Amino acid sequence: MQEQLRQQYLQAMGIQLWESRTQGIPVAQISSIKKNINSDEPEVAFLDSAHVEVTKVLPDWQVLQHQVETCQRCGLHESRIYPVFGVGDRNAKLMFVGEAPGAEEDRKGEPFVGRAGQLLNEMLMAIGFKREQVFIANILKCRPPNNRDPHVEEVEACEAYLHAQIQLLQPTLIVALGRIAAHNLLKTRESLASLRGQLHHGSGFNVPVVVTYHPAYLLRTPLEKRKAWADLQWLLEILKSEETV
Repeated sequence: MQEQLRQQYLQAMGIQLWESRTQGIPVAQISSIKKNINSDEPEVAFLDSAHVEVTKVLPDWQVLQHQVETCQRCGLHESRIYPVFGVGDRNAKLMFVGEAPGAEEDRKGEPFVGRAGQLLNEMLMAIGFKREQVFIANILKCRPPNNRDPHVEEVEACEAYLHAQIQLLQPTLIVALGRIAAHNLLKTRESLASLRGQLHHGSGFNVPVVVTYHPAYLLRTPLEKRKAWADLQWLLEILKSEETV
């Protein structure tokens, strides 16, 4: 029954066959860059939006969410309906990071709830996860007008919030969904094609990052779904290797 359900989700993604990934870092090498979860984590420089002061104290989830909801650090707060903090299991092994909220997300205050969100849910189910078992966030917490690309100053204003989420969550792996998420997490301008199939480390946090396509891009370019499926299979290999190290 479970196999049949996965096949249904794969069909919804436009994938007909299960394929093994032949690219990427060998699983044997993954343990060499494994994050030591038990090590002492550095304190995070975090901007308190209420007092506009930099502190060295990592907030808890409730405080952090309040700071995001009341944030006025950039001009996006003037046009937003709701800030989009992020959703999911706050003890999740997997964290997915997208670009920014869209119109539907802005109206509901939750990431990935439109068509792209439906496809992301199907992608998760295809590898054995429910939406509630991972944590989903974005580079920006507020929607840019007309869904334009984030401005540099907006990313800088939101970065401390995302890094605090990563520090609180302590995921095993972060999945960057799309070019903009990958560029900002990894502080690079390399192409998405060159970033796929590698295990990266982000700037400012010690968690491995893998890169794949944004679900919205897959909706526009369905022929790339097979590549995205290969990425998902590979991240499963990484997770399994972490469990056996």
